[in-house]
Amino acid sequence: MILPCAAVLFDVDGTLVDSTPLVERAARAWAAEYGIDPDEFLSDAHGRRTSDRVADFLPPDQVRDATARLDALESTGTDGITALPGAVDLLTAMNGLPHAFVTSMDRAQLKLRTTVADVPLPPVVVTAEDVPNGKPDPSGYLQAAAHLGVDPSTCVVIEDAPAGITAGRAAGATVLAVTTSHDRSVLTAAHHIVADLTTVVATPEGVRLTV
Repeated sequence: MILPCAAVLFDVDGTLVDSTPLVERAARAWAAEYGIDPDEFLSDAHGRRTSDRVADFLPPDQVRDATARLDALESTGTDGITALPGAVDLLTAMNGLPHAFVTSMDRAQLKLRTTVADVPLPPVVVTAEDVPNGKPDPSGYLQAAAHLGVDPSTCVVIEDAPAGITAGRAAGATVLAVTTSHDRSVLTAAHHIVADLTTVVATPEGVRLTV
């Protein structure tokens, strides 16, 4: 199956890079400091900006400092950060197909995690600091498409989380989901679902699914 497109817009954490062990350790330590149930916090944290999730639990005047504290805890180590299956092979063989990263991480987190995982950064990246609203708002994907000079409706968005799928669809893109962090049953809003990126190949005309 070929998904014709003018560009591919990649989510990062959970799609290209797995940093789950690090994120969970930091979130549990942080939640204990703030008297928050860590399991409840983590249940809908993936794929969203840290500040947006923190705002679900704390008053507005505490969000900035609490977000900075969680970011600091996440930056204290790199254990468990790896590239997800097929990610590096796909990114190093894009065959001239324009692409960008759209992540809920901040720029420092993105740099650290992609460096540790040996995931190559494209020229266009949109991070948490670059948008007024995080996923599921489509701002990040709309901005990335604009930077690449393409219509969002001609893009394929590759995501792993419900919030990102909602953002991609709201941007008008075709959304391809990978089941690397969530069960297929919660990804059904995507147009197509594959297990991971080992089944995805880039061609000058678009994305080919080899399943």
